[in-house]
Amino acid sequence: MIGRVIEVATDGAHLSMERGFLAIHAARDLLGKVALDDIGALVVHGHGATFSANLVARLAARGTPMVICGSNHAPVSFVLPVDGHHEQGHRMQAQADAGQPLRKRLWRDLVRSKIRTQAEALNGAGERGGALMEMAKKVRSGDPDNLEAQAARRYWGLMMGPDFRRDRDLPGLNGFLNYGYMVLRAATARSILAAGLHPSLSIHHRSRGSALRLADDLMEPFRPHVDALARGLDRAGVTEMDRDAKAQLAAVAILDLQGRNGAAPLQTCLDRLALSLAQVYLGDREALELPGADLALAAAARQK
Repeated sequence: MIGRVIEVATDGAHLSMERGFLAIHAARDLLGKVALDDIGALVVHGHGATFSANLVARLAARGTPMVICGSNHAPVSFVLPVDGHHEQGHRMQAQADAGQPLRKRLWRDLVRSKIRTQAEALNGAGERGGALMEMAKKVRSGDPDNLEAQAARRYWGLMMGPDFRRDRDLPGLNGFLNYGYMVLRAATARSILAAGLHPSLSIHHRSRGSALRLADDLMEPFRPHVDALARGLDRAGVTEMDRDAKAQLAAVAILDLQGRNGAAPLQTCLDRLALSLAQVYLGDREALELPGADLALAAAARQK
């Protein structure tokens, strides 16, 4: 079952655990309940929101990340479980011991997948993604030519318009991207923990201030799916981060992607990617199980 992304945006809300449910109160009034087993990630936006330690412990026991966001819809804090998969220690040791040649090969495969997905997103939006598809074929181990950045420069202008600039502090389209990436990052962190890996031991990203560097690596091939949703909102004339916009962006986790054995939700593809990474570290397989195309976007591209 794919867990739901639950967002609490009510100012002054109090979150607690009641008989296996997340209970949300405001001014002593019950606003709603959600079964803990149905929650894929809990996102807290509301100013002055509080929560009980018991709730945090119960979410952690289920491997469910809790995300605290700032006013720009970007995460400022994650609450993640300490204990995870039953082979966690063994897998984390293999992860820590992974050599640079392996990490460079893994990064090559992630960058190739990301650029291919960018090309598919452009095709689905009615733009020309052929040049990026060719660029993806040229990515070498470790991406020494920085084709990821070259592809990004070409991609953003086509996907969002020539005047678009990525700035996390801006509202509108940038706010949509902030929120969608936050949902994707939380979903990726959950998959990493479920696979018994450590989210700080990265393949490529080296930011000292990030506790989720591996999530930043593994989410790369999935980012264009958020971009497509954000573009759709912008083209529809949506300018505010209202409830409907958040719901559409949070739905990224349930997009149907082409999997090895047919269609699978994006969250399932993340789970498979994280598990395959653990198996690569252990020497049980050679390559990552990377996601396929967004089936809806692929269908749209065929019609244009």
